[in-house]
Amino acid sequence: MDAGVIWSIVLTSTTLILALGLAYRPLGDYIAHVYTSAKDSRAERATYRLIGVDAAGSQTWQAYVRSVLLFSVVGVVFVYAIMRLQQFLPYSLGLGAPSEALSFNTAISFVTNTNWQSYSGEATLGYTVQFAALAVQNFVSAAVGIAVAVALVRGFAYRRSGVIGNFWVDLVRGTYRLLLPMAVVAAVVLLAGGVIQNLSGTTDAATLTGAAQSLPGGPVASQEAIKLLGTNGGGFFNVNSAHPFENPTPWTNLFQIFLMLVIPFSLPRAFGRIVRDDRQGYAILGVMAAIFVASTAILTALEAGGAGTAPQLAGGAMEGKEVRFGIFGSTLFGSTSTLTSTGAVDSMHDSYTAVGGMMPMLNMMLGEIAPGGVGSGLYGMLVLAVLAVFIGGLLIGRTPEYLGKKIGPREIKLASLYILVTPTLVLAGTALSFAIPAVRADVEATSIWNPGVHGLSEVLYAFTSASNNNGSAFAGLTANTPWFNTALGVAMLLGRFLPIVLVLALAGSLAAQDKVPATAGTLPTHRPQFAGLLAGVAIIVTALTYFPVLTLGPLAEGLS
Repeated sequence: MDAGVIWSIVLTSTTLILALGLAYRPLGDYIAHVYTSAKDSRAERATYRLIGVDAAGSQTWQAYVRSVLLFSVVGVVFVYAIMRLQQFLPYSLGLGAPSEALSFNTAISFVTNTNWQSYSGEATLGYTVQFAALAVQNFVSAAVGIAVAVALVRGFAYRRSGVIGNFWVDLVRGTYRLLLPMAVVAAVVLLAGGVIQNLSGTTDAATLTGAAQSLPGGPVASQEAIKLLGTNGGGFFNVNSAHPFENPTPWTNLFQIFLMLVIPFSLPRAFGRIVRDDRQGYAILGVMAAIFVASTAILTALEAGGAGTAPQLAGGAMEGKEVRFGIFGSTLFGSTSTLTSTGAVDSMHDSYTAVGGMMPMLNMMLGEIAPGGVGSGLYGMLVLAVLAVFIGGLLIGRTPEYLGKKIGPREIKLASLYILVTPTLVLAGTALSFAIPAVRADVEATSIWNPGVHGLSEVLYAFTSASNNNGSAFAGLTANTPWFNTALGVAMLLGRFLPIVLVLALAGSLAAQDKVPATAGTLPTHRPQFAGLLAGVAIIVTALTYFPVLTLGPLAEGLS
């Protein structure tokens, strides 16, 4: 790379680090205040009366789970219904209703914070569906994730408590106090950067060659802001954040990366404040940041050093990437979107080099914990911390403890089941796509554009993305088929709610315990040694689980 490119990388990285560093403490402290404050605003009290909730009441973990599931089921039904009734709605742009299978897939996708899209947004959905169904779910699905993370943190903070908070209060506060005001500010900044926001339909224009072209408009900036802040993903347009109407310039690209990272990277601070030990938050932050930097650096090196004459002449593997963003702008965005649960893209991951394309897959296979989605990244890392403490306890011959709570058989069973859920869904979904003769014939005939090992990688990526609630895709796969709409929908549903049930059960188990005083034999969980153990556990668990299937896909392609 020449000096100009290196200088651009340094400037971009420094700006991002400074922005996140400046936001870490005030935003983390504010998030902790939001979920621990005893006061409700007037709008919140009105909402509680409307939905019939006693804001002063707390819930057991079982009641919390029931509330999460009930709210999500209602969300799926509402989104499905409004999509199937699209042709009767205002601002439908003359578009008909999506099919039953596609509506089912999309409803689950947005309610589970996945935002997988088996359709072209501007050609399939009108404005009412976009902002009344999808944008609403962008807010509330993100608020659900944060609520579950806070409930787990309360499990560590509470003593001999049969409750872990009130889901409805957590949902309303997360939406009203955190996501809405931040999204308004972000949308204004995006508007200033050139992202469009209108209800004008399409505009007819002539190209330089004299051909006619219809340019779609829409309420893009408002949806773009919460899609990124809530680590939702998806996109108003088919090519997502590679579209100039969604992401016009290099600085809007950097701002969008910041939006994806700012809440997940600030949640460890909130964790530390709630458990009254800021050092614990710094330890979690350090592991998240180390994995993020390592993954981004590896992906950038692989794409910048792409083999072949064309990549060398272009200064890197530029296929599928926007010239205005370049290699680093693309790989930084790609790492961010797959290490969080965002799934937005500003370049086509399917066009990355063979091993480079494996890195976004690995980011999701890690469980999206560096820093992960809003809420889901923190609770995923804390589950791994429970496992790391257990391993550390075995090494020193002592009953494992984390933040004064004993980690016993029940806690380890819940943590182990949590870790097993997504690999089971990923590997089973991929295997069934090729093992069932009728499904395999349909997949190979209608879905896979690239046969051979790359086709396997495309299917593996799809189930990895769906099961981890990411939403990005290897674009060479045609997923709008009955099999993929159904199978990926089930993977998204189970990949979201089975882990949530296990996390809340873990929160209830921890909250019921009293705190054990620290002694000389207690494993310190705020020091670099534990942070290294935690990072090692995350990487080793992923490597042992997925290495065989990766050797059949991207690794085999890279070696061929």
